[in-house]
Amino acid sequence: MVILDGGLATHLEALGADLRDELWSAKVLVENASMIRQAHLDYFAAGAQVATTASYQASIPAFLRRGLSPAEAEELIRLSVRLATEARDVHGQGAVAASVGPYGAYLANGAEYTGDYDLDEDGLVAWHRDRWNILASAGADFLACETVPSYAEARALKRLLAETPGVRAWISFSCRDGEHISDGTPLRQAAELFSGHPRVLAVGVNCTAPRHIPSLIGQIKDKPVMVYPNSGETWDPEKRRWTGLADPVEFGAAAAGWHAAGSAFIGGCCRTTPEHIRQICGHVYGG
Repeated sequence: MVILDGGLATHLEALGADLRDELWSAKVLVENASMIRQAHLDYFAAGAQVATTASYQASIPAFLRRGLSPAEAEELIRLSVRLATEARDVHGQGAVAASVGPYGAYLANGAEYTGDYDLDEDGLVAWHRDRWNILASAGADFLACETVPSYAEARALKRLLAETPGVRAWISFSCRDGEHISDGTPLRQAAELFSGHPRVLAVGVNCTAPRHIPSLIGQIKDKPVMVYPNSGETWDPEKRRWTGLADPVEFGAAAAGWHAAGSAFIGGCCRTTPEHIRQICGHVYGG
């Protein structure tokens, strides 16, 4: 059983960051990098065993669009790994997962929840390649390919894995319901792309409503299962705010059920906090 961290952007906001920007948490890499290190430390202190870097939205094209040079963009992406590594070293144990966000995160239009892209598989390989290679060489323990909404993007990531034989990764999909990833492909079919792959540590789902997790766990075969859903609140894209309430204690109790159902990696995504991770640890381990 591996305990992942929770929502990095959520905790950065709690620490005082203003993320009302298309760069989202990557904005803090530019403005206040030490805050990211502190967020990682807080998650480790809560019981997380993995720090997921602030590179989800930190793509080369996004930084270039902001006016940075290619060299500055690369340095910021590498910085995301250094910050997580420094926090891990201060904590004394743990692993670092370099976040590979989907193309939809760069589009900043919600496409990571639909898979409605203007690039085909070849285009997605080309778009991801530069950041992929930077993160693969930056010193993380593995790559976290997360919130993948489309079958074509999953195939593109598999091709990039084949190009970098020394790299290990996990693959985590965003899902629309209890059976399908966001573009409508059955999760079982998408997960089968990585069945038997020796360098894929786990396959799972994230950025998905907790109510869908029990059904989704059963769709993944032949690989350790990973789940890190949202808190249970709902994002209103028109008003750009979260609605509803989510109780960390209830989330932790649900996590114990996900573990019993076969999930080997458990954490949280949007709107989860260090307290959610404490509750996962308490309910799973009885501490």
